[in-house]
Amino acid sequence: MKTPSAVSLALTLFATVAARGQQPPPSPEKPVAVSLGHDTQIALGHIAESRLVLEQSHSYTLSELVDIAERDNPETRVAWERAKQKAADAGIARSALFPTVAALASASYNQYSLFVTRFYHEDLATFPATLRLNYTVFDFGARNAEIDQAKANLLAADLTFNDTHRKVVFEVADAYYRLLDAMSQEEAAQATLTDAQTVQQAVEARLANGLATLPDVLEARAETAQARYEIASIRGLEDIAHGVLANVLGVDPSGPFGVEDVSTAPLPATVEEPVQTIISRALSQRPDLLAEVARLRSADAEIRGVRSAYYPAFSFSGEWGHRNSYGSQNFNPVMASHVYPYSAQLNLSWTVFDGGARRNELVRAEAQRGEDKAHLATSRDQIENEIWTAYSNLKTARERRAAADALLQAAEQSYSAATRSFQAGVRTFIDVTTAQRDLARARTTEAAARIEVLIALADLAFRAADPISAAQH
Repeated sequence: MKTPSAVSLALTLFATVAARGQQPPPSPEKPVAVSLGHDTQIALGHIAESRLVLEQSHSYTLSELVDIAERDNPETRVAWERAKQKAADAGIARSALFPTVAALASASYNQYSLFVTRFYHEDLATFPATLRLNYTVFDFGARNAEIDQAKANLLAADLTFNDTHRKVVFEVADAYYRLLDAMSQEEAAQATLTDAQTVQQAVEARLANGLATLPDVLEARAETAQARYEIASIRGLEDIAHGVLANVLGVDPSGPFGVEDVSTAPLPATVEEPVQTIISRALSQRPDLLAEVARLRSADAEIRGVRSAYYPAFSFSGEWGHRNSYGSQNFNPVMASHVYPYSAQLNLSWTVFDGGARRNELVRAEAQRGEDKAHLATSRDQIENEIWTAYSNLKTARERRAAADALLQAAEQSYSAATRSFQAGVRTFIDVTTAQRDLARARTTEAAARIEVLIALADLAFRAADPISAAQH
């Protein structure tokens, strides 16, 4: 039996230690203790420190929020880095049109002895240096196909980058409007609380004068408590909306910041274009659809490249160098040799038989093109449906907004009349509370309907790839 050497024992020990970090947890009922390395902890610290904190005293407009998101949202950087990769791929493909030149240099020293009929001893030192050139002269369009494919992929990556910005802009607008919705709901709830407190004070005053009953006072206090509860709930929703907006912006959600409240400003001009006009414009400018068109062009180029493999490739290669050699035999004086070798070669490469590899590759490339074409048709249909849905939602939102305005006006008049009649003693407290609840619902509905129009406008612009405009004071 062989005794293991020290080297084999060390390698076994190293493999055992290395494998310990790759073992699964010992049992399923408890989490495994993982020790993070110092480098990982430093990287996590840098990630936490890189978050932008917005100014608390500044009220950010939608355009400012969009600028922040386009700069700090990590999704835009991901798309940007992917576009840079495709640009590098295009550069690599173009480089195939040029020859490659390599410089080779080495040094060697040999010493050996040969015993045949007598003893020979030889020392030889060689120092060769060579320049090698390779160039594909003609390949039936294989390189051009690769270049066209790389260009199409780069175009698709650039359009995807633009589409990422389009999505980020809409996400910012959507989160911004939903935060305004929560703020408007809080304002409406605050008005309801004020009304409830006013009614409660009036009922308590009437009770002190013997004109109201204790159940009326308790009911009024309950209405006030309910209004406070609604405010607390809405403030929680407002905090959540604030965090969603901060996440879209790529900033620290724990840092407070203000936004411009345009919920009461005049709404942007409504869309008067026919829906078919908007659909046609969307089909001509949607970056995601144009990216799919670019991918279809990439598939066409790939098919050309696969077909070129059926034909021969003609190339040229050559070498030129310089070699210095120094040697001696049997300890005689050293002799030197200086040689300048060169070579030139024309090459013709043609794959005659490959077991069907090229044929199957061509079938695969054509099937990929068919899939890309089908995806393009599906995306077209989806965009048309998105535009139609967004256009219909905008029409509905405008109608709901008009109805909500009328509802609020009627509820305010009803509440005012009920309050005056109650103070005059011709209406009951139940009538007042009913009118008060109707007014609270009307305020909430009106605030939501107004923001609904803004969101519908932004959604239609997003679906059509148009700029998103906000209401401005």
